[in-house]
Amino acid sequence: MTFSARSETQAGGYLLLSARAKPGVTCTLPSGLPSISFGSKGIEATSAEQSVGPAIKLSGATTAYAGINPKTTKADGGIELTFLIAAVGTSDPNPASVSTGSVTVDKPVVTNWHTAPADAVPRDGTDS
Repeated sequence: MTFSARSETQAGGYLLLSARAKPGVTCTLPSGLPSISFGSKGIEATSAEQSVGPAIKLSGATTAYAGINPKTTKADGGIELTFLIAAVGTSDPNPASVSTGSVTVDKPVVTNWHTAPADAVPRDGTDS
């Protein structure tokens, strides 16, 4: 599986994580959310959604998406980091380092896996 991340501007700004199966491979992402932690600090993202979505079968050009809001607080500050560690779930034995560019991280949240990028937009956060 390969992962990539890009910055998006909707909902106050977030990272869109993409997951694809490698050529010739078919795999299934389990229902629920990916396991996400930031940088060498290991700051883990918590769930941004109340319910769990269905499992997603990946093969060929099929891509799965998860939205990550790296900062959900109103407070100034946070930690500037340039990569995250992504895994299919908490039991994934092969997590991957994914470059994010410089992002401020403070109480991050992540959505479940989705088949459409528009469905993976996380809440804009700001819990105070």
